[in-house]
Amino acid sequence: MNNSSTIVSVQNISKSYWREKLEIPVLSNISFDIPDGEFLSLMGPSGSGKTTLLNLIAGIDRPTSGTITVSGNNITSLNETSLAKWRSNNVGFVFQFYNLLPVLTAYENVELPLLLTKLSKKEKKEHVQFALETVGLADRMDHSPKQLSGGQQQRVAIARAIVTDPTLLVADEPTGDLDKHSAEEIMILLERLNSELKKTIIMVTHDPRAAEKAHTTKHLDKGELS
Repeated sequence: MNNSSTIVSVQNISKSYWREKLEIPVLSNISFDIPDGEFLSLMGPSGSGKTTLLNLIAGIDRPTSGTITVSGNNITSLNETSLAKWRSNNVGFVFQFYNLLPVLTAYENVELPLLLTKLSKKEKKEHVQFALETVGLADRMDHSPKQLSGGQQQRVAIARAIVTDPTLLVADEPTGDLDKHSAEEIMILLERLNSELKKTIIMVTHDPRAAEKAHTTKHLDKGELS
């Protein structure tokens, strides 16, 4: 792991939501850095703010105060259009429930993030094939999600997340909907993406076995990080 450069810097981040006139604090004055090439696991009880923190780093949500810098870009200062563009170029998302489109094949699901790019048809095909080969599903590219097991669907989702060669891979409970064997396979795959493709991965998980695969684990509780 390369500790010499910081890829994500979270500075004095707080996040509150409002329910009518009631302020509900979720994160309180959090600061930490993530080195390039890190595999970080965020753990903590339900409602501790793990997914909120992940969404802030990924540019899906905005902090109430504080700044987040990714690869030197202060993403908290970007307007909605610039932030959406930054997200599509820099962040790959892996969710608990795969979020695959049932009417599309594995190939077409993985290709989706590339439709907004200026890549040629040939380049798109190369990217999709590389991503599916990386997750071990090159032989399933014409299958629809319903023809695939849960573990295979999550691998397609991971291929979709890496097809744009993102700066960050963010995973929210990537093994949460899988049996023990499939969960283990997904964690081995994420470990490989980190070690071989040098992907920086930030993962929210409840599963101690999944967290063991990460280099570093941070715990959130009542909006504070330890």
